[in-house]
Amino acid sequence: MTKLLAYPLTVLYLLCFGLVLVVFHPVQWLCLNLFGYEAHKKSVSLLNLCIMRTTHILGTRYSIEYPENMPEKGPLIIVTNHQSMYDIPPLIWYLRKYHPKFVSKMELGRGIPSVSYNLRHGGSALINRKDRKQARAELVRLGQYIQQTGRSAVIFPEGTRSRTGAPKPFKTFGLEVMMEHAPDAQLLPISINHSWQMFRYGKFPNGLGNHIRFKVHPPIPVTPLEDGKLERMENLIVSHLDPSA
Repeated sequence: MTKLLAYPLTVLYLLCFGLVLVVFHPVQWLCLNLFGYEAHKKSVSLLNLCIMRTTHILGTRYSIEYPENMPEKGPLIIVTNHQSMYDIPPLIWYLRKYHPKFVSKMELGRGIPSVSYNLRHGGSALINRKDRKQARAELVRLGQYIQQTGRSAVIFPEGTRSRTGAPKPFKTFGLEVMMEHAPDAQLLPISINHSWQMFRYGKFPNGLGNHIRFKVHPPIPVTPLEDGKLERMENLIVSHLDPSA
């Protein structure tokens, strides 16, 4: 019964989701070209809040738990597990004061209204997974960018989404490159639960009634670059994932 209900609700959701992307594409262009970075950043934050609101059609809820010692400002390297595309709008919205930029595959930089525009013009790193030299150059640029601006970079070290919620081993190349070029940054680990259930039936329809939870862990200084730091951080993130989900 729940899956049958998911079909019409998913159609309605996708229509609203698509409308949001189409509307905010020219809004972003106007904000960036007429008013500059700050206006564009605010439009992107609002875009992602609206995306979150469209998922309420599916009965989706979001919650986030912060540690007591959240950083007042960046630079930050935000490190989290990755379960679905629904991880991203809440990260942008809830952490908007830190100006999050993303490490993303190059393919997402074209063809998607609003999303591709922001990735190309908002400061994110678009990497070619088959070209290690190009990927490294983009990661160096992003590390230097957050070091100089005090903003933040979001990286999913698993490299791809977990379709069952089970974590995949972290690949630390991108993290290590950014840490090297943003020595004043702090690592901000986050555990994400239940996002994968939005695709419990596959690509269509979407799952209903999901409660996507974000647990932000205490920040960890990048410096000193000591052995075992990334492994301990990975263990921290994984230890707060729900194995029963």
